[in-house]
Amino acid sequence: MKNPYRLRAFLCALALAAAGAVLHANVKVPAIFGDNMVLQLGSPVPVWGAAAPGENVTVAFAGQTKTATAGADGKWRVNLDPLTASKEPRELTITGANTLRFTNVLVGVVWLCSGQSNMEWQLQKSDNGEQEIAASAQPLLRLFHVKKAWSDTPRDDVELENSWAWAAAAPDTTPKFSGVGYFFGRALLKAFKENIPVGLINSSWGGTRIEPWTSPAGFGGIPALADIDARIQSATAGTDANKRLTAQALADHEAWLAASRAAAATGKVVAPPPEFPKALLPLSADSASRPQQSATVLYNAMIAPLAPFAIQGAIWYQGEANLADGALYYDKLNALAASWRREFENPALPLHIVQLAPYKYNDTTSLPEIWAAQARFARDDSYSGIAIINDVGNVNNIHPTDKLTVGGRLARLALNKTYGVTQVKCDSPAPADIQFTRDSAVITFAGTAKLATRDGRAPDWFEIAGAGGWRKAAATIKDNTVTVRADGVTQPAAVRYAWSGTAEPNLRDAETGLQVGAFTHGEIPPPAELAKLGADAAGFQVLYDLDPLASSGHEVTYSVNNAAKFAGKKIKRVAYYLGLVNADGDATWSFVSLDAFSQDAKKLGVPTKNSGARFQQNVANLVVRTNVRSVKTGAFKQGNIEFWDCNYNGQNSAKVPGASDQLFDFGDNMSTGQSPGYGSMQIHNTAEKQTIIAYNHWSVGKACDLGIGSQPGGGKANPDWTFSKSGGKLQSARLLVLVQPE
Repeated sequence: MKNPYRLRAFLCALALAAAGAVLHANVKVPAIFGDNMVLQLGSPVPVWGAAAPGENVTVAFAGQTKTATAGADGKWRVNLDPLTASKEPRELTITGANTLRFTNVLVGVVWLCSGQSNMEWQLQKSDNGEQEIAASAQPLLRLFHVKKAWSDTPRDDVELENSWAWAAAAPDTTPKFSGVGYFFGRALLKAFKENIPVGLINSSWGGTRIEPWTSPAGFGGIPALADIDARIQSATAGTDANKRLTAQALADHEAWLAASRAAAATGKVVAPPPEFPKALLPLSADSASRPQQSATVLYNAMIAPLAPFAIQGAIWYQGEANLADGALYYDKLNALAASWRREFENPALPLHIVQLAPYKYNDTTSLPEIWAAQARFARDDSYSGIAIINDVGNVNNIHPTDKLTVGGRLARLALNKTYGVTQVKCDSPAPADIQFTRDSAVITFAGTAKLATRDGRAPDWFEIAGAGGWRKAAATIKDNTVTVRADGVTQPAAVRYAWSGTAEPNLRDAETGLQVGAFTHGEIPPPAELAKLGADAAGFQVLYDLDPLASSGHEVTYSVNNAAKFAGKKIKRVAYYLGLVNADGDATWSFVSLDAFSQDAKKLGVPTKNSGARFQQNVANLVVRTNVRSVKTGAFKQGNIEFWDCNYNGQNSAKVPGASDQLFDFGDNMSTGQSPGYGSMQIHNTAEKQTIIAYNHWSVGKACDLGIGSQPGGGKANPDWTFSKSGGKLQSARLLVLVQPE
């Protein structure tokens, strides 16, 4: 028999050896610490990493020595006292069981460069890339490039895009770095007269939304983002929501197991197990085909491992992937800023953003709505600014290659707003006062003493509106004031500028060349007819306002889009107003209200493909008012709507009583195989076999089908105006979608 004491001694020796291996584990730090790095001046500088639990770690730099003890989880951290700028290459050492030495370390300013493809866009693909790369040797400009990655949980370290961590800007390090980031950093370095080094961290990924870059903390406390916050809470281990849902899921499964065993024991069929709660799935499951689009996952892999590295601020170029958000993008920018300020432990961290460049999207109003959200964020956030770039792009290219101008305008924002160099003007001129006179809008701009145009012509892209809707306007400049007029517009009530996704306007500050950004002010007065309807129109608010003759394309261009205003609100009734003026100047109009058939505001408007609206169904409690004598007015219990983006035929497959199988009327059949197709937006009084309002084939603009009442003519004339091209015979038209909230 073996000696038990010898065996015990052998096992103890193994245990001690193992313990010794842990106690003397090498000190490690994240990849953000490396040779050639730049440390942030003027604020505490966190240095952190991992070691054996209980191990003492000493950090030495610039005459400072700081010591920390690794906790039970092996993590340690020290804060260096605020540092002064230094171009002198120095060594930072970290000593525990081993010693890490980082050489050629400078002290200056550090900026995070993030966003989607326009921030990722490489210097070598930018204008004059070859020449810029050849001249890019900048020893005091240091670059750090994060590799693309996503994760459902926060990581301790990033992956590196290059074999090196930090490196000085040079022809062999700059080609694949962010063009915007490089030009931003170079402009700062030049402004500092090379007395202050600049470090840039590029963490960007083309095509990504803003939500993946935001930490969980950013979504909390913002009511408009409560659904995202709730999803994060449910999927995050340890939260109250996750514990509650997990306990319920386990209880349901245990109950199923018990029932299944009992069933099996008696020879009965075992029921399927309960479905696993989707709320407990990882966030990446929300975008299974593109997991990088899920909330927090890019923050976890590409930002969290960098925090709390001391940085001065961040520049952000993103929004194309969130185009449909409209006004909601404002809340998401606030969430991003709040989350990074928390994670980098800098409550005053600036987030200087780039307003998206004009581009030919499917519709021309989504981009102005994002512009407005971006401008509002920059206006409301005292630490941040916005770079207007509506003069540097190409409406046929979503990636403007002039990154020099973009980086330069971001640098102006940093110099003025972050560093207090007030002699560097950074803000584009913006309306400070707008007055309406008898026939004009007079706009006084702040941020400029004198306006000019970049092409020497009169200011373009101005529109003005009275009761008749928007009209293209002429504009004149006097110092910092613009006067706007349009033929036929008296008593103007609204004015807007560059309010189109394809607008490349010419108005700018005469001194700096900073462009005026898009804006809209005022509201088009409602039609006079509505005011006369009394109780029938009481309580209704404008959801959409559209000029059908000015809109073209499968995705319509609303002049007013208040969908964000009604998001989350319960809608009781919806109404439609169509006003037409024919070639002789005769005006006809129709108003119909009905119980809301959807709580999704997008589906109440023109049923484009993006709206997702497809309805061949009855609607309840119609109220019809019109000045067209052939249309029956009054209250009716039921009607029907034919809303869809696709083609359709006259077959009455829905078996609507009284509808024709040959003519296009109120019993047509949608053909979903062609989408987007001809398109139908029709409201019918089925009891009277009448069309009340019809708007079809909107993609062709003025040649669309527009009609009030059933199309006259009898015989082969389609009652719902299909194929009529009646819009071409009109002087003007206005379609309003109104809602009555509960």
